[in-house]
Amino acid sequence: MVVAKSDSKLKPVNVGLLGLGTVGGGTVSVLRRNAQEIVRRAGRGIHITHAAAKQYDPAAFGGTDQMKITDDAFAVVNDPDVQIVVELIGGYSPARELVLQAIANGKHVVTANKALIARHGNEIFEAAQARGVTVAFEAAVAGGIPIIKALREGLAANQIEWVAGIINGTGNFILTEMAHKGRDFDDVLAEAQVLGYAEADPTFDVEGIDAAHKLTIIGSIAFGIPLQFDKTYTEGISRITRADVNYAAGFGYAIKHLGVARQTSEGVELRVHPTLIPEKRLIANVDGVMNAVLVQGDAVGPTLYYGAGAGSEPTASAVIADIVDVVRALTTDPKNRIPHLAFQPDELSDHPVLPMEEVVTAYYLRMRVKDVPGVVAGIAGILGDSGISIEAMQQKEPEAGDTDVPVVMLTQRVKEGRMNRAIQQIEALESVCGQVARIRVEHLAG
Repeated sequence: MVVAKSDSKLKPVNVGLLGLGTVGGGTVSVLRRNAQEIVRRAGRGIHITHAAAKQYDPAAFGGTDQMKITDDAFAVVNDPDVQIVVELIGGYSPARELVLQAIANGKHVVTANKALIARHGNEIFEAAQARGVTVAFEAAVAGGIPIIKALREGLAANQIEWVAGIINGTGNFILTEMAHKGRDFDDVLAEAQVLGYAEADPTFDVEGIDAAHKLTIIGSIAFGIPLQFDKTYTEGISRITRADVNYAAGFGYAIKHLGVARQTSEGVELRVHPTLIPEKRLIANVDGVMNAVLVQGDAVGPTLYYGAGAGSEPTASAVIADIVDVVRALTTDPKNRIPHLAFQPDELSDHPVLPMEEVVTAYYLRMRVKDVPGVVAGIAGILGDSGISIEAMQQKEPEAGDTDVPVVMLTQRVKEGRMNRAIQQIEALESVCGQVARIRVEHLAG
């Protein structure tokens, strides 16, 4: 049990913790270490009185002798003494059932579960609104970076124009190592698994699913639309080569696995994919496992949020900040609390999410072509006939014994559907060997 004395006459708040893994242990440790400071901010004590875990190491966070420990998470959710349930189990089920049960019981919920919010947030928030309780989820996006609070509260005066973020540390670590040390993707991924940055099955990280969960939440809060994970375009980094990294650098760009949310007159863009960013941009220089989110507001201009996107105590920092917010608002009229998705529930927009073919962006193209005259002119002709302008192009020298050469180019902005059709025509040329590699380009100018 974590206890801090307070002069407040209000009774301490009892918290039930679901999960005593990395983040759960960090939450207990930070609450214990900073108990007095947290009481000063919250106005009353915060006690973790109950916890549910299948396996845990009491020594990892100074013991659990003053907490009721059970392997039955529903026992914690249904305990009448628990006022706030903190869900740190992860995944879709049983997390969804536990959170909905907690809401039905009239308990407030704090969660770090981005998959749950992205997939089932609309249902969860509707239930919470009806029951008059709060569901807080700052830790679900970018670990310790308070990007949800920034979008929902700090930038409330703005129309958000776009958000671009490096929101998965594993992918950023891999691309950083490839760029700075000239390593191959598979080699760096293996090291990331050894270091614990990547899971044994790294699909969620390297294929962009984890980032898409987070971007779905960011887009909803930024633009006041329902959560729509199924409409978020997702592309991973597993096909990025060392050559791509080097060619991009030659053009003055870095490759980052970026989540982009942008509002246009036609609809909202929600997309996760490898992206070339000019090296001069601050976000292009975010390296290793760090996260960063760049937000463009109409009044404030560009603002950048940088910090640890994962880890025991950085994520615990966000979890506890949410607990403090809930404690502060316990006596508030539910109708006057900050809305879950920033906008009043009956003010959410039906502005559509654009299919990827309707998105407009610039492109980096890499292909191998036969080393014969007229090949590049033929490719340029296809692009020109498609209304696609070439901004820069390089044809590399063939290596000894090669009959084909790499050609790389940057294009100006064009609708994705038009680029798709042009690439199909280029790949059909007899002089083009194999598939055309394509990476989107964002300049992120304020």
